[in-house]
Amino acid sequence: MSGEPSLFSRASAEIIDLHRFFVDWFVAARADKADFGRFERVMGKGFGMVAPDGQVLDRDAVVDHVRTSRASCDDGFAISIEDIRPGWQDADTIVVLYVEAQLRAGKHSRRQSSAVFTTSSSAPNGVEWRHLHETWLQVPER
Repeated sequence: MSGEPSLFSRASAEIIDLHRFFVDWFVAARADKADFGRFERVMGKGFGMVAPDGQVLDRDAVVDHVRTSRASCDDGFAISIEDIRPGWQDADTIVVLYVEAQLRAGKHSRRQSSAVFTTSSSAPNGVEWRHLHETWLQVPER
């Protein structure tokens, strides 16, 4: 058996690392230390997303949205990742389910997410995002 981390371990690390990037990128006081190129590298070719409101976004729309949202939150913005668990997988592809909890402008929200990852030797954790589907677990506070 090789010493290489499992596909699930690599995908789990990627989920946590990407959400750390989001906090750094979105919080005005920390945005200068965030590496946007890392975000672009892990968004695989053909990436697509179903946002919690049902909107379907392609890779370019997601990348542009994140790029233009730099430094848009105050220091109170936080994300935690909970209940990471594996779904279907084969040798090079895995579906991972997790709950993303956010605190933004004093309001809490939670979303159930399922993400598809494929292996990529050039990605920081050895996987890249191929698809993401998010569903609100409650109506977000306004």
